[in-house]
Amino acid sequence: MITPDNELDTAEAFSRQSAVFDHIYADNAVVHYKRDRVRSHFMQYAKKNGNILELNSGTGEDAIFFAKRGFTVHATDVSAGMQERLIQKAQLLVKSEKITTELCSFTQLHLLENKGPYDAIFSNFGGLNCTSELGTVLGQFNKLLKPGGTVTLVIISKFCLWEFLLLFKGKFKTATRRFFSGKGRNAHIEGQYFKCWYYNPFDVIRHLHKDFDLLAVEGLCTIVPPSYIEGFAEKYPVVYNQLKKLENRLKSVTPFKYWGDYFIISLMKK
Repeated sequence: MITPDNELDTAEAFSRQSAVFDHIYADNAVVHYKRDRVRSHFMQYAKKNGNILELNSGTGEDAIFFAKRGFTVHATDVSAGMQERLIQKAQLLVKSEKITTELCSFTQLHLLENKGPYDAIFSNFGGLNCTSELGTVLGQFNKLLKPGGTVTLVIISKFCLWEFLLLFKGKFKTATRRFFSGKGRNAHIEGQYFKCWYYNPFDVIRHLHKDFDLLAVEGLCTIVPPSYIEGFAEKYPVVYNQLKKLENRLKSVTPFKYWGDYFIISLMKK
């Protein structure tokens, strides 16, 4: 398997972080809120007890959640460290084959040993932002899904309202960094640098509209602050709960569904 350099850098970064990844986010209330939102959205459209192809599965938090609710999950990632951590955490589910794993780049899904076909494809928390080849990834979905199968992707947005408001603090570079990311923006984890790119829902729809119908788009952390604003929920619990209620009302409303730190998008194969 010939893997692009940025994917190798990304794999190394997340392998280095795999041992501490769960600990870093264990007590982050906004991360828990995001997971609950994403899972609720996914479950609306997924076939009961269906089989899922998960991309960038990480340490297996979502794979374990879905497997315990009757799904079978083929959890894939380009990071060997993340896959090892997933297997450690989910030993019983792996032994029962509720979860299977495969080290594979999402740009090379044609090399999967387990090609399905699947009832659903799922990718959470911006894994797909680690490639400039979004069209290549999405172009593989049709052959991997059954008719009526669903795709649910959680992608870091090209416009984030919370970041844009930093203009009023004079932080122009941070407030506009997503707009000017055509060649990728540098990110780093555990001292390893890699690039990421930002997208909007129309980038996904453009690549999939011939074979898929759009089901829904939701903004995630449009009104609720992004999880990297640490301690907000704990410091301001009353405000935080009010923001959650407001976001719940506005999550599918234009323009707010396009202004989140992430967007959740689901489509169905025709």
